[in-house]
Amino acid sequence: MKAEIITVGTEILLGDIINTNSQYLAKELASIGVDVYYQSSIGDNEERLLKSFEESLGRSDIVITTGGLGPTSDDITKEVACKFFNQTPVLHKPSLQNIEKYFKKMNIEISDSNKKQAYFPENAMVLENKNGTAPGAILKNNNKIIIILPGPPKEMKPMFEEFVKPYLQDKTKGVLMSKNIKILGMGESLVEKNLIDIIKEQNNPTIAPYVKEGEVSLRITAKAKTKNEASSLIETFVDKIKERLGNCIYAVGDINLEDVIANMLIDKNMTISVAESCTGGMVSSTLINYPGISKVFVEGCVTYSNEAKIERLGVKKETLDKYGAVSEETAKEMAYGIASKFNTNIGISTTGIAGPDGGSEKKPVGLVYMGIYINGKTYAIGQIFNGDRQMIRLRATKTILNELRLKLLELS
Repeated sequence: MKAEIITVGTEILLGDIINTNSQYLAKELASIGVDVYYQSSIGDNEERLLKSFEESLGRSDIVITTGGLGPTSDDITKEVACKFFNQTPVLHKPSLQNIEKYFKKMNIEISDSNKKQAYFPENAMVLENKNGTAPGAILKNNNKIIIILPGPPKEMKPMFEEFVKPYLQDKTKGVLMSKNIKILGMGESLVEKNLIDIIKEQNNPTIAPYVKEGEVSLRITAKAKTKNEASSLIETFVDKIKERLGNCIYAVGDINLEDVIANMLIDKNMTISVAESCTGGMVSSTLINYPGISKVFVEGCVTYSNEAKIERLGVKKETLDKYGAVSEETAKEMAYGIASKFNTNIGISTTGIAGPDGGSEKKPVGLVYMGIYINGKTYAIGQIFNGDRQMIRLRATKTILNELRLKLLELS
């Protein structure tokens, strides 16, 4: 079964809002074995939307739209879908009652424009909107289907989950499942080199590599008759990849790096403190994304100036004078200093040149030193990161956290 996704709204084309609906729907459709080969965004224009329906349903079985179900004159998705299928909307009383209840609850009188949201073809499957005023619907004509959903994600997602997903699952043959393998410390080309024979022989499951924000992700996708069969196919592939890539894999599934590290720290009952210069609090902020991190996270300091490094962390003035703030020696003293001051098992640090200015021939923009104090020993690594200021900071953050993960693995 093939589906297409059309997001409707001039505000999307103008870039006024970010289109997250297509991403969500594509992933959900893939998870139930519905193929999506095309996605598009159309403005609030009847002629272009009609043409889009014609093209999409000429090559696909289903079109799913989001947006254009509101009460104003430019909300035309439902009306255009009815026109395309030559179906006449009539009042759907249950929908009108729900809309009236919605406005009564807010002590607002319902307008005629809102009442238009309650009109649907008689043979349509109307989808209740429990989070807004715009119902959705499933329209059918011969073997073709148009599914219209509201634009706001807080309305669209629950409607899809409750009504559309079960409806489509009944029509699909087989199951499509995916799982992500997340990798740090190994670039995309080296990952491919280590897996080249598996990639060349792939059929089912398939492997799709992605690079995002300094890390590599492998999406393993399998088709099968049942979820158990698909899961088994995926796990066989995952095991093969684990053998090749080892500890460069930091997670399998939808889990973040900070979640992995936080769980390791909590399991080992090891406290941590963080001293940052160039990353400006990003390392601490990333760790604090984990809800239970307060069990082990003690302190985070942004010591940007040399004076702050000396006063807050106990970095020696002689070290800064001799080696500079951006140096292996300073990174080590920062990590040791933060751990000593706050009596934590672990101290980690970053100091570098995020740019765009401030670099030199010996110390170019992108050079970052990262320190780790753990179990009485202090380590430091230096690395040059490419990208703009934000990307350098982000890559340094991921690198120091991954280095900490590897050190924690050594303690296992």
